[in-house]
Amino acid sequence: MTVRVLVAKVGLDGHDRGIKVVARLLRDARMEVVYTGLFQTPETVAIAAIQEDVDVVGLSMLSGAHLTLAPLVVEALRARGSDIPVVVGGIVPNNDLDDMRAAGVAAVFGPGASADEMVAAINQVVSQSRA
Repeated sequence: MTVRVLVAKVGLDGHDRGIKVVARLLRDARMEVVYTGLFQTPETVAIAAIQEDVDVVGLSMLSGAHLTLAPLVVEALRARGSDIPVVVGGIVPNNDLDDMRAAGVAAVFGPGASADEMVAAINQVVSQSRA
């Protein structure tokens, strides 16, 4: 079964080159990718994820707001009765990883994460979610 991924930029972070590269890598791995564009709110991401019936939400976080915005996306999904897992890629200091996981983020990819690592982790997150 094909994995459907929604990738999003939440908040005021206007850097989108990396998320476009990741979207292409995921497509090359035969995943279906929906990109919401820049400057999304947690609510718009949650609504789009549910409407698009995706298996996982991938957030690109370069602004330093990951501890605020990623948990808000998880909360917005859960408030709508959805258990779609959320993964985060970007600039996330190692000492924030436990807080991200405690907030419900399924995986975090830092700078230098390989395409193979991201694809494998997303496939694992989706497999666990479907089980």
